Amino acid sequence: MTFDFRNTNALWASVLVATLARLGLKTAVISPGSRSTPLTMALVSHPEIEAVPVLDERSAAFFALGLARRTGQPVALVCTSGTAGANYYPAVIEARESRIPLLVLTADRPPELRDCASGQTIDQQRLFGTFPNWYAELAVPVAEVAMLRYLRQILGQAWGRSLYPVAGPVHLNCPFRDPLAPIADGSVTHLKDKLSDDFLAAVEVPALRDFSTPGIDLSWLETWRGCDRGLIIAGPAQPVDPLGYCKAVAALANYLGWPVLAEGLSPLRNAAALNASLVTTYDMALRQPTWAKDLIPEQVIQLGPLPTSKRLRQWLQDTQPRRLVLDPGGTSLDPLHGPVTAVPLSVTALSRALPPIPAAPQTGLYHDQWLVLDKELRQHLDRALAELNEFFEGKLPWLLARCLPKGTAVVVANSMPIRDVEWFWPQGDRALRPYCNRGANGIDGTLSTALGIAHGGPPAVLLTGDLALLHDTNGWLSVPRLRSHLTVVVVNNRGGGIFDQLPVATLPAPGERWFEDFFTTPQTVDLNRLCAAYGVNYERVETWSQLTASVSSLPTTGVRLLEVQCDRTQSHHLRQQLLTPPENLSNLLHQNP
Repeated sequence: MTFDFRNTNALWASVLVATLARLGLKTAVISPGSRSTPLTMALVSHPEIEAVPVLDERSAAFFALGLARRTGQPVALVCTSGTAGANYYPAVIEARESRIPLLVLTADRPPELRDCASGQTIDQQRLFGTFPNWYAELAVPVAEVAMLRYLRQILGQAWGRSLYPVAGPVHLNCPFRDPLAPIADGSVTHLKDKLSDDFLAAVEVPALRDFSTPGIDLSWLETWRGCDRGLIIAGPAQPVDPLGYCKAVAALANYLGWPVLAEGLSPLRNAAALNASLVTTYDMALRQPTWAKDLIPEQVIQLGPLPTSKRLRQWLQDTQPRRLVLDPGGTSLDPLHGPVTAVPLSVTALSRALPPIPAAPQTGLYHDQWLVLDKELRQHLDRALAELNEFFEGKLPWLLARCLPKGTAVVVANSMPIRDVEWFWPQGDRALRPYCNRGANGIDGTLSTALGIAHGGPPAVLLTGDLALLHDTNGWLSVPRLRSHLTVVVVNNRGGGIFDQLPVATLPAPGERWFEDFFTTPQTVDLNRLCAAYGVNYERVETWSQLTASVSSLPTTGVRLLEVQCDRTQSHHLRQQLLTPPENLSNLLHQNP
C-alpha cells in the first residue's frame, strides 16, 4: 500500500491502517465524528478493509461484536472523542465475558486540550476499566520514522492481545492534533524516500499457542473412565468451527461411555447424528423428584460455562458431585462454588490427545437410563407441541429447529427466548448455528448483534422478544449497509415474560399495576409502523403453517420482521404444563431399559 503523505495525521493513520490490514483486519465499523477523521479517512481508503458506517455507537459496537463472534477475527471500532466511546461500554463488557476479539479505537484530544473545558473532551484513559484484555494510549502523531516504527510495533501487540491467550477487546486511545482532515501541507514529503512498502515487511501475525501439544497429563481422565455414573455437561458454546467442536465432544463421550447433557445454545443439538449420547430434556427430567434422586452422578465433566437451566444448577448445588471444568482460559466457571478442578484445556485439544478406543464404546446402566428417559420425554414434548394450535412462545424454537434451512445462523435474545430454546429446542442434523450474548446475559444490542452476525455471511434469523427488540431499535439504521439477509421473528407478548417466572410475580401488590409498570413494562409500539419507518418488510403471522412457510426458505438480501403475537399469561401456564413430566412415565427408570 502507498502511504498518505499529505500531512502528519494522514501519514500516521495510513501507517496504522496498513499495519492492521497486514495483520489481518478485514472490517472496521465507524461512527461519524470530527476527531476521528484521520482514522476514518485511512480506513475508507484502504482497498482490503471494508468500512461500515453506523450512526449510533452502541449499535455499532454490537454490530462489530456480532461480526467478530461469527468469524473469530478482530473487528475494529472507530469513534470520535467525548461520550461517543462510552456508548461502546456494554459491548466491550460482552466481548470480554464472551471472549470476542474487538479492536476499540477511540479518537481523543491531545493532552494539552484535556482538563481545560475543551469541547467534546472527557477523561478517556482506561475508559472501560478492567474489561479490555489490554489498553494503551498511542502517542500524538509525529512524522518520524522511529515513531512510525513504534506505532507498527504497538499495533502488533494490540492485535495479539485481542486473540491470545484468551480472545477479548483491546482499547487504543488515539489522540490527534489539528489539522484533522488530510489537507496537503508539505510537512512530511521528506519521508517518502524513507518509507516504502517494505516498511510493512516487519509486521508478522502473532503466533497463537496450540494447547494440543504432546505431553498433556491425562491420568485423571483414565481414572474417571472407570466411573459408571459419570456425566458430561456441555454449556453454551459458539465456536467458529462447530463441526469440529461436536466431533470432539462425541469423541470424549465415546471414550468415557457417558451421556452428554447438551445446552440449547450449543451446536451439539444440531449435529445429533455425530453423538448417540445426547440428552436435551434434562431440565424437564429433574422436575420429577424421584428421577432427580436416581440420576445423581458421581463425577461430572463440565465443558465451558454451565447451561442456562436454573433447575440443573440447583440439582448440582444440592448433590455436589465432583466436577472437572474444561476451559482453555483457565478462568473460574463455577458459580456454585462446588468441588471443582479447573483444567486449562479445550475439549477439542483434549479429544486430539485421547488414546484410541474400540469401535463400539461401552456404556452402562446410568448412561442408558438418561437416554431412555430423554427419548420418552422428547416424544412427549414433540407430540404436545405438534398438536398445539394456539400461539405459544415455546413452540417457536421447536418449529425453527425443524424448518430452517440447513446451516442457518440463529441468534437468540436473552430473557425468555433463550430459556425456551433450552427447554424446547430438539435434536436434529440441520447444522443450525445458535448465537447469543451469554457473556453478560443482557438484552442490549440484540438486533445490532444479529445484523453483525448476518453481515457478509449466510442468511440469519433472530428470535427475540418485543422488549429486547425495542431496546435496540437504532440497530435498524444499519439495514441499508447489510450484506446478506436477516429475518427477525419477534414474540410480541406485551412485556417481559421472564418476570412471570420469578418470585416477584407472586408478591402481594403494593399498588395498582406495580408489576406491569416496573417489571414486565409492556410497550405500545406498533411494530408494523416501526418497520415502515426504517424500510423493513413486515409480516403479521396468523398461523403456524404461515410461519413454517416463511422460514423454510430465506431471502438472500434485505431484512424482514415476522411478528407473532402471544398471550404472556397463557404461555406461562403452558410452559408449566408441558415441562411437568407425565405421570405415566414416573416409573420409567425402574423398568428395564
